[in-house]
Amino acid sequence: MNIVTLLPFIVLIGAMFLMTRSAKRKQQAAASMRNDMQPGTGVRTIGGVYATVKEVNEETVLLDAGPGVELLFAKNAIGAVLTDDEYNRIVHGIEHDLKDDADVVPDDASSLTETDEPAADSSDDKPIDLGKKDAADEPADATEEPAEAAEAKTDEEPKKTDGDSDAK
Repeated sequence: MNIVTLLPFIVLIGAMFLMTRSAKRKQQAAASMRNDMQPGTGVRTIGGVYATVKEVNEETVLLDAGPGVELLFAKNAIGAVLTDDEYNRIVHGIEHDLKDDADVVPDDASSLTETDEPAADSSDDKPIDLGKKDAADEPADATEEPAEAAEAKTDEEPKKTDGDSDAK
């Protein structure tokens, strides 16, 4: 036989070997996670039930799902062992913020420039107007001319149509 004809079979067997090897690793990691459970640990079952481990047996786990609610699950039914922070965040809604210990940064710069001294009253200074001038600030003669010029421009500009013009 030629090696070229055997090459697809060799590649297929190699791919199957790699896939089963990664699946075995995942199963071993899940089994070690389930074996490392201790009473008081928060868990999530494969059905989505969040509970605290009360007792761990060889094949089963006794879970405390709430006041007076104890559930017996197979170890294989535990989907994830959660950290304390993650369990409290999901079940109790308690957010553990690591930023609480850090310095507080203000949202704006106004608190950075504030001083204990009262601000000096600068009523003598005229405020700077950065906006456009209003029509009331200009003389009456100047306001009439631009209005007339604007009307003349609108008459001279061609009207836009929806495309049904005579041009073809």
